[in-house]
Amino acid sequence: MSMDNRKRQSGSSNSGYMGYWSSLFLRQPARVLIVEALPPWWSETCAVLCDALDNFLSLACSLDGPCRIPLLSLYAISRQQECLLPFVQVRGNVARLRSCVEELRSIPGEGCIRGAAKGGELLRQAVLDSLQQFKQYIRHTTNGTHANNISLEVTVVTSQSGRGVVRHLERGLKDADLVSLKRLLVVQIYSAAEWGQENLSPETKQSEAEDCLTLGTEVDLQQVENSVLAMETVLKAWLQEQGGDKEHLHLLLPSLLDNPIPVCIKCDMQERLISPALIPMSSNLEVKTESIRDFLPITKGSANQSQPPQKLQALKTLRADGLCESVLYGLPLVIRPTTCWQLDWDEMETNHNLFHALCHTLQSRDLFLLLQVEPTQRSTSGGTGVYSHYVLQPSPSLSLLLKPVVCRDLLLPCSLPVSTREPTPDALQVLQGCLSQLDEEFMFNPLSLSSNLYQHLKSRGVLSQPRYPYRLHPAASHRDQSQPPEGAKSTSKRQPRQPQNHGRQQGTNSKVRATVAPFPSSSSHSSSSSSSLGPPPAKASRPSLMLFSSSGSRRAPAPTRQDMDENGDDSMIIQ
Repeated sequence: MSMDNRKRQSGSSNSGYMGYWSSLFLRQPARVLIVEALPPWWSETCAVLCDALDNFLSLACSLDGPCRIPLLSLYAISRQQECLLPFVQVRGNVARLRSCVEELRSIPGEGCIRGAAKGGELLRQAVLDSLQQFKQYIRHTTNGTHANNISLEVTVVTSQSGRGVVRHLERGLKDADLVSLKRLLVVQIYSAAEWGQENLSPETKQSEAEDCLTLGTEVDLQQVENSVLAMETVLKAWLQEQGGDKEHLHLLLPSLLDNPIPVCIKCDMQERLISPALIPMSSNLEVKTESIRDFLPITKGSANQSQPPQKLQALKTLRADGLCESVLYGLPLVIRPTTCWQLDWDEMETNHNLFHALCHTLQSRDLFLLLQVEPTQRSTSGGTGVYSHYVLQPSPSLSLLLKPVVCRDLLLPCSLPVSTREPTPDALQVLQGCLSQLDEEFMFNPLSLSSNLYQHLKSRGVLSQPRYPYRLHPAASHRDQSQPPEGAKSTSKRQPRQPQNHGRQQGTNSKVRATVAPFPSSSSHSSSSSSSLGPPPAKASRPSLMLFSSSGSRRAPAPTRQDMDENGDDSMIIQ
């Protein structure tokens, strides 16, 4: 099997996983962002919102993998309704999106408005206009493969009272056609002094819930702080999978003794971070820990030049119980004191003692070490490059564990509320009975697990091998059939292999190659061979040793077909 075929097979083996991963994002909705740029609040929120939007769009446009935001549109509500960006695709469209953000930033934040009623009416018109444009876009789009499956989510960013905006939209959109509208989110930006002033009473919550049911769509209110990080968190929620049509995995537990059907718990998965591998333009951010070679810095120079050691700068210590495992990614690397032979004994002993002291201090104080790797290459546009961060974990042995840790830019929002209610007695009894049937180990041993990888690779190797691995190559057999009769000079037909720099190697330093034939086979073997390959050879004498010189001046005659046939089928050519 050729190398190309093996590559195609390896690619097809991963296509199932990639297809499943891409299918999770088939139901991603189109996005509409409506920004209320009304004075006097706009002067306080303009810079924060535009910076967060600029950062988010720079990330979303550069992501590989499945499409997370199929379409995006942007509206601005100031003294009038204005569509700054009609529906466009996000991926690879960073220049246009960033120019739209700058246009939003240029809206003046000073002045006066005629009242909140006019702003609410313009907001309702912007929602209806976005729905109409979305329908027209889907109707006239022919290159969208899954255009019929796309729904619409509208996000309204305001600095006014969030409850008032929600009630106004519910009343204004009650008679509108909202079939394609999946969700309507109102994001209220507040200052630190305003936090906690608006508390919803139970009666208000009940009335708003009834209005949402009457409206027929999901209307949510989210209050965020006036900061770039808070707005980035709101926007990054768009990058997460929004399907919800089918559960992602089934967790099977041993069934009870009186029931043969296992207990199935249906779960959904959620990404905690954006993989750095999905950002092809970042070189240093993709520092992986799959192997030592991937971790070492990339240097420009010859291949024989030794690479300098990677430098990790310690930033701070972390409490071990204060680090969540969900912010770690990649494969860990074991760190040990060096045994480089270029160091003298005194330096090596001092280094060993320092490493031992570091392990002991981190282990005794239950601390981790946060490290930073500075970029080895500057950005082509004059930037400072991309930093990567790691966490160094101690162990009881004389070693440390190095793991990559996610940074703010790639972190996705994840709400993990703590349940204040106790589980129901029936469910608790069933789960305790299921877990009691499993074996319990005090220490995990990975040697007790087998993934069946060896058998899988062996089966793939058997399928990739040719059926007759020792038969003559078709080109070789064709070359043997074209040999001249015995005694004829055939050096022009069968040339010895020449090195690439044959002109430089000619002369006194010529190499000699020999064609050696083994002793004739036994009579029993000859009889068996003659039954399958034809009549036995005429004579069974061993041919003489023939030497071929690569000097090009004098060449011995190559063995003819008859001589090769006289030697039997087990002839071997040594070159």
